[in-house]
Amino acid sequence: MGAERFAGLGEARAAVDLEAPARKRLTMLFDGGRYSEIGGAGENGTAKSVVAAYGMVEGAPVYAFSQDVTQCGGAVGRLQAQKICRVLELAAKTGAPVVGIYDSNGAKADEGAEVLAAYSEILRGVASASGVVPQIAVVAGVCAGGMALAASGADVVIMSEDGQLFMTAPFVAGDHEAATAGCAADSGIAHIVAPDGEIMERAREVLSILPSNNIAGLPAFEFEAPAQISVESAYGAAESVVDAGSVIELFGHFGAGVRCGFATVGGSPVGFASVDGALTADGCSKLTRHIGLCDSYSIPFITFIDTDGFDESVSGLVREGARLAYAYACATTVKLAVVTGRAYGAAYSVLAGRASSSDMTFVWDRASVGALAPATAVELMYADKLSAEYSRADAERDYASNEAGAVAAAENGIADSVIFPEETRAAVLDALGVLEGKRTVSLPRKHENRPL
Repeated sequence: MGAERFAGLGEARAAVDLEAPARKRLTMLFDGGRYSEIGGAGENGTAKSVVAAYGMVEGAPVYAFSQDVTQCGGAVGRLQAQKICRVLELAAKTGAPVVGIYDSNGAKADEGAEVLAAYSEILRGVASASGVVPQIAVVAGVCAGGMALAASGADVVIMSEDGQLFMTAPFVAGDHEAATAGCAADSGIAHIVAPDGEIMERAREVLSILPSNNIAGLPAFEFEAPAQISVESAYGAAESVVDAGSVIELFGHFGAGVRCGFATVGGSPVGFASVDGALTADGCSKLTRHIGLCDSYSIPFITFIDTDGFDESVSGLVREGARLAYAYACATTVKLAVVTGRAYGAAYSVLAGRASSSDMTFVWDRASVGALAPATAVELMYADKLSAEYSRADAERDYASNEAGAVAAAENGIADSVIFPEETRAAVLDALGVLEGKRTVSLPRKHENRPL
């Protein structure tokens, strides 16, 4: 009986299709294409439609599951859910990241109500591992319904240009555009969109810069200093500070005026964001999501600021602005702010305020920081001083350079240091070094109640 059983095992292994997309993607993910499969031998039915595995990525342990659309259309059912939840459970137990590769035509309809329980188990597994180990979702094909919710719950969502992500099928909803990768990027669901042949390499890049779990130290890299200083924009300033060629940009098509991502400074990972122009609701949402991710894994966060403030003409701004303020104030990771141009009113308080948002705030010598934007300040306080010899433009210029000037910000205690642009990288490196041992104590509570 034992010999017969092992003979069947051999036949099952021989029947494995190593060229199936699910396994080819795992080969591309793991170092040297080597991985060990979990629960793969002798499977039947729905369980075959997902491959569970573990291996090494850039020398660090990683778990993964990959839906196999060539087996039962990648159908989601009870057995597939068990394998996916097993991967999530092992990842959380061992403190290793997990990569979910989504490519399924939908649920296993003949299981009926059991499918609902299967989705529920997966969603609970994703939520339980959130903030404990990094989760990377790779949408390689169709990702629908409950699995779309699971994928969107990951820390970073990477979509193939050919991928589709939706709650209701386009042929039912009548809007095929809503399912595309471009729509997912424009709406802030997908962090990265790439050609199908590059998605696994992008997953490896993101994994390499993240710590293995929420209590692990940050990885270290060799680095090159940036070639030159840019003073043209807040994003240009960010590129002048981080190591050359180290930027991994996220949400590139969402939240105009705000750019964010990962990089290294002196070979150590950081999260960064730059704000150029008015803050919109989407820009606020983008910043909120990114600082929350960095805070979960104690990745230092640097904000580069050149903004007149919040764009009051955009709907949903107060809601998203409140969420942003809460996220910055609650984040306990190391936070630095560099004001490269303008920082007025509530925008300064949220992004660079020393009391709640920033451990250290640096202001460029040419920057302007004030409670009011110059145009507003002149309208409220200097209208009676205007004349043919002293125009509104003159008054605004004087306010920006004097009362809201960089030196005044330091004298008033709302900035730690006034620096020249060429000193920014050195100032940031020194600050990251001295704040490395930062500790915070919070009042006990069941959980945060973030404004939504």
